[in-house]
Amino acid sequence: MAGVSSFDVADKQLAECAEILRLDPGVHAMLRHPMREIHVSLPVRMDDGTTRVFTGCRIQYNDAKGPTKGGIRFHPDKTIDAMRAQAAWMTWKCALLDLPLGGAGGGIMCNPKEMSRGELERLSRAYIDSIIDFIGPEKDIPAPDIYTDPQVMAWMMDEYFKIFRQSQFGVITGKPLAIGGSVGRADAAARGGMYTIREAAKICGVDLARSRVAVQGFGNAGYFASLLSVSLFGAKVVAVSDSRGGIMNPAGLDPEAVRKYKAMTGSVVGLPGTEPISNEQLLELDVDILIPAAIENVITDVNAPRLKTRILAELANGPTTPEADAILHKKGIHHIPDFLCNAGGVTVSYFEMVQNAYMYHWDKEMVHERLDKKMTASYHAVLDASKRFNINLRKAAYVVAVTRVVEAMRIRGRI
Repeated sequence: MAGVSSFDVADKQLAECAEILRLDPGVHAMLRHPMREIHVSLPVRMDDGTTRVFTGCRIQYNDAKGPTKGGIRFHPDKTIDAMRAQAAWMTWKCALLDLPLGGAGGGIMCNPKEMSRGELERLSRAYIDSIIDFIGPEKDIPAPDIYTDPQVMAWMMDEYFKIFRQSQFGVITGKPLAIGGSVGRADAAARGGMYTIREAAKICGVDLARSRVAVQGFGNAGYFASLLSVSLFGAKVVAVSDSRGGIMNPAGLDPEAVRKYKAMTGSVVGLPGTEPISNEQLLELDVDILIPAAIENVITDVNAPRLKTRILAELANGPTTPEADAILHKKGIHHIPDFLCNAGGVTVSYFEMVQNAYMYHWDKEMVHERLDKKMTASYHAVLDASKRFNINLRKAAYVVAVTRVVEAMRIRGRI
């Protein structure tokens, strides 16, 4: 939604939580601001021999529960406020999953689609060179985010190794398996979301095997959400979309066929046997489960009254505005908030850190079992808080997470 800052949304959500918990104003003020921001300029030699200077940052929001953790994104349009929101949400996400971690975020303003592999590698290494005093397994552990991937993480980890002359695999997560990555990381966010949907379906009386699913955003999370909806539940994915538009087939889509078509053409739009649909129309379809897996602020007070889904599962960060939250709660839509629904990614990143620490790899079954346990426990903690305070699930998730962070701050003597 134009004119709405992601950090303004995060701040408003925190304020609502502070009112419910009757937080001391001083404590609330401390929670509203990142504890540290690192801003850097990154000169990079381009393939044509010229030098370009890119702007990067790292936001470390709160470390009361442990070293900070969060993604690194490469994006031309991302503002500092978006990265502050990313760091704030990661703080609450780690606390909600009861991980011994704080929250961070950051990235570089660039267009990776216009850069060569060599340019991306030099940029990745320059970023680590600039922030190296502020990261490490006991300080801040970066991970992939928008337009970064395991290869970028590998370059960053290697640069850290070169400077410190020691192997610290836990300095970065989301790495390739060959250099300390974890199995189960690729689909972790979507899989974690599926576990919360499974629990929500029990509450709502939704038969997942007969359910209809729509997914807005057919990137990594959206693809795996589509695939797992079919393979885990036997659900029917009736619509998906990307930045160019969407497609619909009431009889159901084959997620793997959609993925192959998008890889070949650059978009899901035009897949044979489907009807065209806009992103806006997809959100308002009459489905059992709606999964926004794309960008912020797509569900607003304008379109929220028209949503017909029974379960709204936020795999994207910040897809729903606070004004829309209130409308959805009044409509009776079971709304699983982002920092619960998509917390599988950071949870398996934490598992990767644990495996790195004692130099042992878990198998996929163990990763999935432990992820399921974490996600299920967190979902029910939120559900219990929702009932106890008579509030929606997002406010309840904040109540659980903020309570844990404040407790850690109090025990440490910070408040």
